This record gives sequence, C-alpha cells and structure tokens, in this order.
Amino acid sequence: MHIFGIGTDIVECLRIAQMIERHGELFLRRVFTPQEVAYCSARKAATQHYAGRWAAKEAVLKAMGTGWIRGISWQDVEVRHRAGGQPTIALAGGAREICEKRGIREVLISISHCRSHATAYALALGHSPDETDEYRP
Repeated sequence: MHIFGIGTDIVECLRIAQMIERHGELFLRRVFTPQEVAYCSARKAATQHYAGRWAAKEAVLKAMGTGWIRGISWQDVEVRHRAGGQPTIALAGGAREICEKRGIREVLISISHCRSHATAYALALGHSPDETDEYRP
C-alpha cells in the first residue's frame, strides 16, 4: 500500500451549532447524508457529532489532495461506523471518481470531539496510479 496523503481539520462546535441554528434543515441536508443526520441527531451531544463529521469531510479532501474542487459535494464523503463503533469513510460521486483516477483505494479516519472542538485525521491509501486494481469504498 502507498500513502497518497494525510489530512487533518479542527472546527469549533459552536460554529457548527450556529450554522444549524441559522440554516436548519437546509444546512443539514446540504452537508450531511440522511444516515449521518440520523446518527448525529440520535446522540445526546449531537452538535459535537455533526462537528466531527464536518472535520472528517474536510480532512478526507485534504488527504485526497484536492480540497474543495468543482465536482465534489459535501455528501460525496460520508462517515459511517463499523459494528464496534470505528468510523469509516464511504465515498461517492466526484470524490470517488477522483480517488479511482489517483489509485486511492481506502481512506482511514479518526475523529475526536469535546464540548468546544471537533478534530479529524484522514489517511488516503492505495496503489500507485500505474498499478491496476479496483477501488474499494
């Protein structure tokens, strides 16, 4: 496996709370998938979980080496969880296409949050572009 990039992000939970308060459902539907909304909304500290996912999406795009470019939407990067709670990343749309072209096969993620801040660290892994192998989300 080849490391394509790393990405990290930190966000103030208050900033995300203000975005939710100001824009409500419009903000949530634009940034988060229905599964992410269901997961975060069911949590006692929902704002911290939303902030963690925001940071994760930013970190993933940094690890991919793209940042926010045309053709990638917020919902192209989804945070999911394995049975034991470990967060995983599922890519769709433009984000997935870019990863396929670059040879990125997997993006690992770590998310942490407290009352004031949420942070995420992403690691993009794969094979060099000249190796042929299918992408696995």
